[in-house]
Parts: sequence; structure tokens; C-alpha cells
Amino acid sequence: MAPFQHSKLCFFSLSLLLLLLLLPFTVTSQSNRNVSLGSSLTTGSNSPWLSPSGEFAFGFQRITTDGYLLAIVFDKIPERTVVWSANRNNLAPGGSRVELTTQGRLVFTDPSGNQIWAANTNGPVASHAAMLDTGNNNIINQTGLNNTL
Repeated sequence: MAPFQHSKLCFFSLSLLLLLLLLPFTVTSQSNRNVSLGSSLTTGSNSPWLSPSGEFAFGFQRITTDGYLLAIVFDKIPERTVVWSANRNNLAPGGSRVELTTQGRLVFTDPSGNQIWAANTNGPVASHAAMLDTGNNNIINQTGLNNTL
């Protein structure tokens, strides 16, 4: 084998080995950001659901003393900027909650349990949700299709 071909083969082999070694870490970091059915957030008491990089967060953003938005925000900057919110014209009171129900629906309720907002999910119910580094919160059903917030 010519020296040039040998070095190309070595480079290719090492590149493939490196890719195979790093692939499990990439898959693990993405899957750790999935939100399970039954998971919930409550105003002022829980950590938000973060994207894998921590760049974006889905959770409650305090706007007034007792007024909250359910929002996706840029989380790694000092002035957290809202990029999306549910029901933006009516702030939710403290004690409000958002849940990815065991029935696979994302539902936002006030402290009395009255529904304030629900994600518009058509088709099969969700199997989980995932906050992505794009700033989207995807609600993913059993077939792998998703609805994006």
C-alpha cells in the first residue's frame, strides 16, 4: 500500500473511531432534556425545563408581584428575554401550574385548577416533550411527530 493511501486510511479510521466514541455522549445529553408525562412546573417553586445547552428555558416568568407568564426565554443572558408566551394578555396568579399530563396534553391551570391555556395538539397524544436549542418546545407523540410551541 502506498504511503499516501495508508495515511488516508489511518485518518479515516481515527475519525470514525472518534465519532463512535462521541456519539453516545451526544445522544445522552439530548435525551436528558426530555420532559416525561406527569411532569409539572409551578410559579416560583420549580426550575424551568431547559434546552440541552441551557440557552433557552420553558417555565414561568414573573412580570408583576403576583403576575406570571408561561414563557420560553433566553436564559443565559442577564435580562431574560421572552421569545414566546402563552396567554400573554392575561397574567397568571402565583400558584399557577403547567403540566404535561399523563394523558399527554400540555395544560396550564390557575391555583384552583381552572384551565388558562392548553397546547393545540392534534392527532395522537404526546409521549414526552423536549425543550430544544432552537428555542422551540416540542410536544412529541408516540409516532415521533411533534407540535412546536
